[in-house]
Amino acid sequence: MMPHPIVIKVGGALLDDEKAARQLMTQIKALQKRRAVAVVHGGGPLVETMMTGMGLTSEKVDGLRVTPDAHMPVVCGALAGSANKQLCALAIGAGMTPTGLSLMDGNMISCQAISNQLGAVGQATPNSSVLLELLIKEQFLPVISSIGCDDNGRLLNINADQAATAIAQLLGAELLFLSNVEGVLDELGQRFTTLDAMQLATLSQSGVITDGMKVKTDAALQAATELHRAVFIGSWHAAPEDLLNATTGTQIQPEATKAGEIS
Repeated sequence: MMPHPIVIKVGGALLDDEKAARQLMTQIKALQKRRAVAVVHGGGPLVETMMTGMGLTSEKVDGLRVTPDAHMPVVCGALAGSANKQLCALAIGAGMTPTGLSLMDGNMISCQAISNQLGAVGQATPNSSVLLELLIKEQFLPVISSIGCDDNGRLLNINADQAATAIAQLLGAELLFLSNVEGVLDELGQRFTTLDAMQLATLSQSGVITDGMKVKTDAALQAATELHRAVFIGSWHAAPEDLLNATTGTQIQPEATKAGEIS
């Protein structure tokens, strides 16, 4: 039996750390020899830079960027354009053959707007795996931005953690959330090695997990529940194998297990 594919979600801040980005792509190339891999990415810092340069401002509600439709050309250009192509270039530099995609390509993900308050911000639902399976079979590396659209063709900005969850559901894949933090941290900055739904709820209610990390853990818990396996949150400085082997990062469990151990 072939091992499950792996979906690796990387935050946009990776593009500000060229050494780490090149190191991660080298690790993905090695991993790709044994497992099918897809990369899903955000690009928040790049979006902020481009919007500031154009005199635009934005706010966040519960970790999600409020995105008026008028801002979508900038957001789309930053994520599906600049960030996506920079990651594809890094993949080529590591000796891989990337294919830059968005959530709407191949009808892989269905999207719909969440609320009028958030504007053109959507939620993602798995739809068709045909395109991704074809690419993976031919050893291409899908590099997927978190830009989607609804059935009416309205462009939508999807939180990249939630986008990665939908892609992992689509492929029945293991899911790694990689950023510039080593995992989910307690109030003293120590890393939880594993957490379940009850503990995550308690940490959220007490204000230990907030904003972007809450969006990330919510997405991880949703994915763990749908996939019936742990989802991993960790640093892009760590090897993916170390995260999968639970030697670093935080495992988010799909149901209550012994958890809360501090490394």
